[in-house]
Amino acid sequence: MFINFSDIPSHQNLFLDYLYEFGNVKDFYKYNFRNREEYLKIFKEIAESRKKNRSQIAEIIQNQYKDINHSQKTSENIDSLKSDKTLAVVTGQQLGIMGGPLYTFYKIITAIKLADSLSERYDEYKFVPIFWLESDDHDFNEVRSIKLVNEGNELVKISYGDETEEEDSRLSVGYIKFDEKINLFFDELDKALRDTEFKGDLLGKLKSFYAVDKTFKTSFIELIHWLFDEYGLIIFDPQSPEVKQKLKPIFKKEITDFRQHTERLVKVSATLEETYHAQVKVQPVNLFFSTDDGRYAIEPVENEFRLKRKRRKFTFDELTGLVETEPERFSANVLLRPICQDFLLPTAFYIGGPSEISYFAQVTPLYEIYGMTPPIIYPRSSVTILEKNINSIIEKYNLNFPQVFSDPEELKTRVIVSLSKISLDDLFNNSINQMELIFDKLKEELFEFDKTISDASTKYKQKIYHDMEVLKSKALDAQKKKHEVTLRQIDKISQSVFPYSDLQERELNFIHFFNKYGSEILKKIFEELAVNKFEHQIIKL
Repeated sequence: MFINFSDIPSHQNLFLDYLYEFGNVKDFYKYNFRNREEYLKIFKEIAESRKKNRSQIAEIIQNQYKDINHSQKTSENIDSLKSDKTLAVVTGQQLGIMGGPLYTFYKIITAIKLADSLSERYDEYKFVPIFWLESDDHDFNEVRSIKLVNEGNELVKISYGDETEEEDSRLSVGYIKFDEKINLFFDELDKALRDTEFKGDLLGKLKSFYAVDKTFKTSFIELIHWLFDEYGLIIFDPQSPEVKQKLKPIFKKEITDFRQHTERLVKVSATLEETYHAQVKVQPVNLFFSTDDGRYAIEPVENEFRLKRKRRKFTFDELTGLVETEPERFSANVLLRPICQDFLLPTAFYIGGPSEISYFAQVTPLYEIYGMTPPIIYPRSSVTILEKNINSIIEKYNLNFPQVFSDPEELKTRVIVSLSKISLDDLFNNSINQMELIFDKLKEELFEFDKTISDASTKYKQKIYHDMEVLKSKALDAQKKKHEVTLRQIDKISQSVFPYSDLQERELNFIHFFNKYGSEILKKIFEELAVNKFEHQIIKL
């Protein structure tokens, strides 16, 4: 089952136009991802422009894998990057604990299946899926929690550590090590999960990945590798010193020409704002610098540069000198990250969600500035997993999608109204209309006796209306009590397919389903997930 994204709340017009009305957004993107007739031309251009450093990049990745026992398919994919005829299907994500929201996995599966499909379709080229670790990101609060439905059918959030203030959360997440609080995280997770035949093995596996003194990056790699290595997924770590050495030309150009870059980015963002919304606020310099206590944005100040929220300053020569001697201290922000990625990798496709597709509308000028061919921005597959018991409730009340993707209280009202013989809204609206007529007539006739008494009738009318609202509220409560079982079932629907009034894939973690159905759930999703429909997919269990 597929649902048009325009029928689902909260999707921005820029994303919808990118999917369904590309002509409206063609000024912000170089390629229309639906135009397959242009694919071969794009492939050739990217292959030709990415001939440099292929062997070195393959060797860097092989070095990153030297202590990881990986599949033959992954090994072949890494080795194939040395060839000019190999192109990459890339995706990436923050290092969310336990993989973060479900859409992380849907990104990966989209990349893998698209790479396989393209390799079959275009004999001249080989396509390999690559996951770019967003390990330099420093937003600890965004990666420390997971959400799931507990044994009591309640939505719960389980977090590692304490929430931090923005100024205290400056370290790159990839380097943060787990301490003893990871054991408390697993205690909470164990309590929340229902007992199933899969629970013990699942928790044991996760505890082997997420343990004291392991970093967010190492744990994330081990989890993703466990789930997707058999499919040939390459996990790429941009934090390694060898990678930062390769990125020195990008960093130097950004520092040298930041004014030109900012001018172009501000211009395209302003144009975007005229019709849509600029996803990312443009910064003066698209780089961060890491110190011993965190990662800080670089800002220009008169003829120097400084670190935001720090007193440390650099001259131009000092900063470019540090790029040369300590490139590992530099990292790209969200707008420069695609440039770094595609400078290193022969990226033919980038798999992105709605937010990423939106910010790529601002990135195009940087590709022109750096003289690079951008990839085709390909929408990730979007999925809601529909369990059998939830589907039964939906059918019982004759609901359909996208009705289920609505405010839970609105959904309850819709169902109760459909079950009730009497519409309370109609009943009270009709009664108020009748009272309006009675009071109009009463006011007119009282005027014959005394204008003051006639005018006072309005005050009494408002009091009665207020009492009617109180009565209606009590009637609604009584109605809800009568349908208490139904309301619990509606809550169950919302918590499963529209938790926190958002798509399931944006909120729930994979553990919620893996604990119920075991590893077979991943195989089913992999088999059924469509990478060429560009609509929201319902996968029934």
